Amino acid sequence: MNKKDDLYWQDKLSAEAYQVCRQQATEAPFSGTLLHNRETGIYSCTCCGQSLFASTNKYDSGCGWPSFDAPITTKCVRYLDDDSHGMARTEIRCSQCDSHLGHIFPDGPPSTGERFCVNSISLFFSADDFSVND
Repeated sequence: MNKKDDLYWQDKLSAEAYQVCRQQATEAPFSGTLLHNRETGIYSCTCCGQSLFASTNKYDSGCGWPSFDAPITTKCVRYLDDDSHGMARTEIRCSQCDSHLGHIFPDGPPSTGERFCVNSISLFFSADDFSVND
């Protein structure tokens, strides 16, 4: 995992992106720029650029954040227990730089049964051709 200090991230990211990606904050529901994106391509980590989700795995869950039924590979996302805010959840982070992405829930579509609920600001989108290797 690529470990950089807080000063590096504060300099590299906007204040909002720093709060979400490095301090585990959550952007307001229905406010993210990628929520309604319907283009074909790859969603990558805002902090390090690692490919995380393919547009083919994106769906509209109605929750207010971009939702995916699976990551692009099994190795690109880390899972951590999160009992903050009085809830038992599973946090998801980028496996390469440890950026907070969002949470995973067991109420996804039949394809996987999982909903990766991700903050738009923790992702950037590239609309080019891609190939997925696991």
